[in-house]
Amino acid sequence: MNRRLFYAAACLVVIVLGLLSRKNPGMFPTILGKYPGDALWALMVFCIVGFFQPRQSIARQAAYALLISYADECSQIDQAPWINQIRATTIGHLVLGSTFSWFDMLAYTVGVAIGAGCRLILAYAPTSFLACSTTPSK
Repeated sequence: MNRRLFYAAACLVVIVLGLLSRKNPGMFPTILGKYPGDALWALMVFCIVGFFQPRQSIARQAAYALLISYADECSQIDQAPWINQIRATTIGHLVLGSTFSWFDMLAYTVGVAIGAGCRLILAYAPTSFLACSTTPSK
């Protein structure tokens, strides 16, 4: 399968899961609060980086995704009226967040680690496992 197509499909699945996690908080254990959505947001960033740089090493892809996620979180320290107006919109809140939290940074790290782990597993998985062959085995 084409890597870009894979990343695009994965990104769409992650976006749907992230939106569902916000709409249906019971989707994950209550003790986790909003953090599964934050981890999924960072996983989406990992997928976007992979889409644009499909041949990038796993470590570099993870580093870029963390850098983007952390930068987004740090931007929340600035509470200027003009950016808060953007954050007050649904899309603005989903993309930019609202207030800085170290726990969000931890959630982003978990989300990127999940993406890197999945990519590592897929990189070393037997070809027959990924091929989804319809020919019967002998």
